[in-house]
Amino acid sequence: MRLKKTQTIALLLLLVFSMALPVAGCGTSSNDDEEVTKGTLKVGVKSDVIGFGFRDPATNEYTGMEIELANMIADKLGYDSVEFTAVTAATRTELLDSGDLDCVLATFTITEERKNNWDFSTAYYTDAVTVLVENASGIKNLSDLVGKKIGVSTGSTSAFALANAMAKEGLFPDYEIPASSADFDISSFSQAGVTFEQFGDYPAISNALAAGTVDAFCVDKSILAFYMTDSRSYIEESFSPQQYGVATRKGSDLSADIDSLIVSWLNDGTIDALVKKYGLD
Repeated sequence: MRLKKTQTIALLLLLVFSMALPVAGCGTSSNDDEEVTKGTLKVGVKSDVIGFGFRDPATNEYTGMEIELANMIADKLGYDSVEFTAVTAATRTELLDSGDLDCVLATFTITEERKNNWDFSTAYYTDAVTVLVENASGIKNLSDLVGKKIGVSTGSTSAFALANAMAKEGLFPDYEIPASSADFDISSFSQAGVTFEQFGDYPAISNALAAGTVDAFCVDKSILAFYMTDSRSYIEESFSPQQYGVATRKGSDLSADIDSLIVSWLNDGTIDALVKKYGLD
């Protein structure tokens, strides 16, 4: 039987529609009510700073305020997992710039110079710099550091902070305080016999202090707390407030979202509760 033209067109349309149905069924689009996740949030953290970021050598589990904040950020932004990478002051920006990390929560001090190169959230914690010494050294204060060698972490602002604090005490009469840490040349610094030696990580500085290779260990007080022993003390002074923020690449899509979360947790007391939980108050 010969089909009419209209019947032929109808049959063709039906055939095309039926062939398309299986293809639609095999698609990867999800229902509107399904949760959409973003994969893994890659976060740089400290592994040797108790209270902020510490990795248990027996279990490889990370704990601390910054670890918990990272997990909270990932959860709120829809990531289905978090990957932690241990960083130091010397490696955190390199790994961030290379894309190996999405953000850094690693006692990372916010400075105007650093804000030129990376985005920072509103500060979630404020610390101060001080100096740890062996009791047997007899060092009690800034003036006792004249003529001493100070151990600091590579890439940190600790040496700059200490030099300025000593200058303000009148201990470096010929020293002109640089406008910023970017203008501070640690390798050539020498005032009143004070010199700095840089180390790749904090345990190495602590070991050097114990061995007498350096006379003092300078960094943020919350970091020094891990290296305190019965035979060690802080000097009397603390100086140069250090505000910690979450760092992201300049212009990152994450920057504004992370800052919004930090601000909300500061306002609702969540961060205060974390500070107390990890004994950082």
